[in-house]
Amino acid sequence: AILLCFRRYLLVALASCLLWNTSGLSAAVDSRPNILLFLADDLGIGDVGCYGNNTIRTPNIDRLAREGVKLTQHIAAAPLCTPSRAAFLTGRYPIRSGMASSNRYRALQWNAGSGGLPANETTFARLLQQQGYTTGLIGKWHQGVNCESFDDHCHHPLNHGFDYFYGMPFTLLNNCQENKPPELDAALQAKLRLYSQIITLTVLTLIAGKLTGLISIRWTIIACFTLAGGLFFISWYSSYGFVQYWNCVLMRNHNVTEQPMRLERTASLMLKETVSFIKRNRHGPFLLFVSFLHVHTPLFTTAKFRGKSSHGLYGDNVEEMDWMVGEILDSLDKEGLKNHTFTYFASDHGGHLEAQDGSAQLGGWNGIYKGGKGMGGWEGGIRVPGVFRWPGVLPAGTVIDEPTSLMDIYPTVVHLAGGILPQDRVIDGRNLVPLLTGRVQKSEHEFLFHYCGSYLHAVRWHQKDSGAIWKAHYVTPAFHPSGAGACYGRGICPCFGEGVTHHDPPLLFDLSRDPSEANPLSADTEPLFDTVIRQIGRAIEEHRRTLTPVPEQLSVYNIIWKPWLQPCCGTFPFCWCDKEGDNTPAY
Repeated sequence: AILLCFRRYLLVALASCLLWNTSGLSAAVDSRPNILLFLADDLGIGDVGCYGNNTIRTPNIDRLAREGVKLTQHIAAAPLCTPSRAAFLTGRYPIRSGMASSNRYRALQWNAGSGGLPANETTFARLLQQQGYTTGLIGKWHQGVNCESFDDHCHHPLNHGFDYFYGMPFTLLNNCQENKPPELDAALQAKLRLYSQIITLTVLTLIAGKLTGLISIRWTIIACFTLAGGLFFISWYSSYGFVQYWNCVLMRNHNVTEQPMRLERTASLMLKETVSFIKRNRHGPFLLFVSFLHVHTPLFTTAKFRGKSSHGLYGDNVEEMDWMVGEILDSLDKEGLKNHTFTYFASDHGGHLEAQDGSAQLGGWNGIYKGGKGMGGWEGGIRVPGVFRWPGVLPAGTVIDEPTSLMDIYPTVVHLAGGILPQDRVIDGRNLVPLLTGRVQKSEHEFLFHYCGSYLHAVRWHQKDSGAIWKAHYVTPAFHPSGAGACYGRGICPCFGEGVTHHDPPLLFDLSRDPSEANPLSADTEPLFDTVIRQIGRAIEEHRRTLTPVPEQLSVYNIIWKPWLQPCCGTFPFCWCDKEGDNTPAY
């Protein structure tokens, strides 16, 4: 009888254990959060209230910081859109994927270029898709579209793990708005126009000379000159003369819906699509990447927000974006998803100091940090806002001063989704969950490498035992005019050539004492100078040993316009349509 009772006890205990394990597994699966990622375009760290701005109103981004965790040393892997976003999506330095340029074209220039994020790169969207997440991207892509034909979509978001895409495959430009000066390769366009005018003047002079008898020349030679000039003009004007049609388009998945896009309703369309995605997938889990077109030039802002800020059109555009953040957060609340959503807000790099219209500043403010967009080493180009919220999991009102990277989002969201990182490649990002939850106090990053294109400009060493954050600059941009703090004469600072200064020994700063990088150290003023430089030098050697040659996606051939790759909603070259119609909501 005792043995029988004991057996019954074992069976009950075993059944209870199995039931507990099953329910525990179910709870673990159900506890996977929805993931909402906001990424602004060209926003400076000094443009946001929670980072010290008291004149531009950003109450919704500030609310995220109050209810979650704010990072004060959040670093972009590159100071320009295309490479920075490639690093964000893959968790890897852009040079590993071929998304770092060795020429002056450091970002994709056309929808109809053949370069872009390689198909063999694994994005976090792909890994979350494999974990059962519904994945969506609303807004800017700027990672390429096609490789060999207009519909192969080799670089398209849907080929990189996103189930749904609505937005711009490219990026906003001044060219997208009427009556704005051209932004895309403006210096080259000016030269091409000049050459065309010289050719035209030459042909007219030859014709006049022939008719008046002042020049003895055959009509066939004049005809050849005219034909050559006409072909030259067509060869460049067919691309640069129609930038608004070729680059300023909206797509839903693989289909072009607006060509060219109508900027006056773009923000409302993006907001509508975002809210709709959340509502459709409220039973989750979902990954939604909201990649804002704000606050890149031309800063198109709807009437509701124009003239409302204290900082002109740029401030208006920031405040409109913040309002959109608030509307999206409200949609989470309405669906009861706030406590079950891991939310993140950042910018792809620093504010664009050289973006100006006369005396009006059209780019962002980078606070106390030197430099801005396009500058691979200076903090102003790479230190960005970084805010996380997950109520009940991340401690509210927390500020973390440790070095972190946009590349860290990759392993972080993969961990939250229960996925496994790829084992066949180097992942440079680090899982932030232990740091964000307070389980550890130090960042896993010891060294961060700051590239400008494919050129290493600076290195950061987080010396954990002392708390010092050393930063060595091997190359810095030559500001133009000298001492101006930016490259106003160039439009954006270069990475190599006559526009940079090489430093040997490198400029050394301790960011923990001098975050503005105002006072370079030397062997005379810093006893550890030589030791620090040697340690950073060894880290560079180790880092370079991990790099393998890959095709350069931003080569001149890959970035030039190729008409056979042009996304088109009609029959090329008759590419114009408006499939959005009157379905745009008013706000």
